[in-house]
Amino acid sequence: MVPDGLLSGGENSGEIVSPVLGYDDIDELQNVVRAVRTAGAKADPSTGIHIHIDGSRFDAKSVTNLVKLVHKQERLLEHALGVSETRLSRYCRPIDASFIQRLEARRPKTMQEVSDAWYGYRNTSPQRYDQTRYHGLNLNSLFFRGTIELRYFNGTLHAGEVKAYVQLALAMAAKALGSKAASSKRREFNPATAKYDFRVVLLHLGSSATSSRPRACTSPRSSRAWRPGRASAATAAWPRAPRRARRWAMPEQQREGRGAGDAGPGPRPPTEAMDDYGGPRPAAR
Repeated sequence: MVPDGLLSGGENSGEIVSPVLGYDDIDELQNVVRAVRTAGAKADPSTGIHIHIDGSRFDAKSVTNLVKLVHKQERLLEHALGVSETRLSRYCRPIDASFIQRLEARRPKTMQEVSDAWYGYRNTSPQRYDQTRYHGLNLNSLFFRGTIELRYFNGTLHAGEVKAYVQLALAMAAKALGSKAASSKRREFNPATAKYDFRVVLLHLGSSATSSRPRACTSPRSSRAWRPGRASAATAAWPRAPRRARRWAMPEQQREGRGAGDAGPGPRPPTEAMDDYGGPRPAAR
């Protein structure tokens, strides 16, 4: 436990700093979160979770891939993770546009060139509290201590959410390491389709990210199952009919259970014999 006077609890506030953990240690991490919650700890909107990823496997290409991957989806990530405006303006700022411009213009081949693009100058002695650290994706940590830091996550004592955050961070890192290239062009953000869009992002990241699904994108107008507006004009103009009405659009042989056949649509019952749904009235008993 490390004291942190910047949090709302003042002298009674602190930050839990874990040792280096592997994927197999997630269960133990969850148990620690549960124990802290049971002991009476609280996490309010002034708190955040910072996840550090070992940077030893990253080279200039994979770091650039990660930056572009996050930048492309950053607005959606901020929305899905519920990052507050206060954190976005101070401790979790979006990726700097000038940094992206330098990456695109220089196409760095070495880590030194990535560092030059990050700081905007040749920084031969990175410091822990450099002002560039206060971004959702913090590469100052990479050049200072050798870890890539993700700061987008809100503070929580929900063990399942903590697990989801770790899985999401690792999935993005794995995607960057395994990709030949990435696009930095920001995707258009639409709150009405945010749940669907975030689900697609998770599917592209892989099974571990899909199984995590942090409690996100809570807009009641959004759906994870489909994206609004994708229906064809023909479908939109032809509302789905009730099942009993659709039965009478089938070929006669199919209605009788003898296969599809090719005899064409069968006869409809007389109008007076149809109920309000277009199907035959049940026989009187």
